[in-house]
Amino acid sequence: QVRLVESGGGLVQAGGSRRLSCVASGRTASTYAVAWFRQAPGKEREFVASINWSGSTAYYADSMKGRFTISSDNAKNTVYLQMNSPKPEDTAVYYCAAGLVAVSTVVPGGYDYWGQGTQVTVSS
Repeated sequence: QVRLVESGGGLVQAGGSRRLSCVASGRTASTYAVAWFRQAPGKEREFVASINWSGSTAYYADSMKGRFTISSDNAKNTVYLQMNSPKPEDTAVYYCAAGLVAVSTVVPGGYDYWGQGTQVTVSS
């Protein structure tokens, strides 16, 4: 089993910045890719970005490129999502997910382990 715990959510002003963290514990060696997804009220869960534990490969949803940056610290079993210049439409619960899948996996069903989520609210 792998446990994922997200943190860093909260209220952020549009145009500001915020960094989310995802700390993994347990059998992390059974996973290869770690991803961030988000879900706004009344909407489906949406892929944001993913990375492998070594940090050598990252993949982004087109709409996130240039604004969000994913990174990993293998020694700390932690993956980060740096949100720069967020917009009100980025308001959502952000989830961390991990699985033994390719980094380019963008469907939620491809990931075996999920965190509880952290709320990010972007004010205009």
